[in-house]
Amino acid sequence: MASHLRIGQAADLLRVSPDTVRRLVDTGQIKTARSAGGQRQIDGPALARYMASLPRPDPPAVASESARNRFTGIITRVIKDAVAAQVEIQAGPYRIVSLITRESVDELGLKPGLIAVASVKATNVGIELPRG
Repeated sequence: MASHLRIGQAADLLRVSPDTVRRLVDTGQIKTARSAGGQRQIDGPALARYMASLPRPDPPAVASESARNRFTGIITRVIKDAVAAQVEIQAGPYRIVSLITRESVDELGLKPGLIAVASVKATNVGIELPRG
């Protein structure tokens, strides 16, 4: 899987406009590369580091979402041992941590900079890759 994102994808993850992302690129806060066609692409791991460094506001006291929440974000950290793994996702202002099997992390190819979806139900957090 590619770990480069379009400007619009990065804007969606950051919850800002594409122009804001372009300013972050122009000021050197987010690293880019050029595609074969010359378009600027955001480096996924660099975006993950940037998002992980942002201050995190306190989440609202009362959740307005249903019991089944899905948060699309960017993987900022993966820690693996022999059996288990910890996957951290930054989804807007929310830092989501999931403890899953190492086998699942390896099969999905989870690593910092990839877009992933955290599915939260009760006390369980599952990780999947977005469709498409």
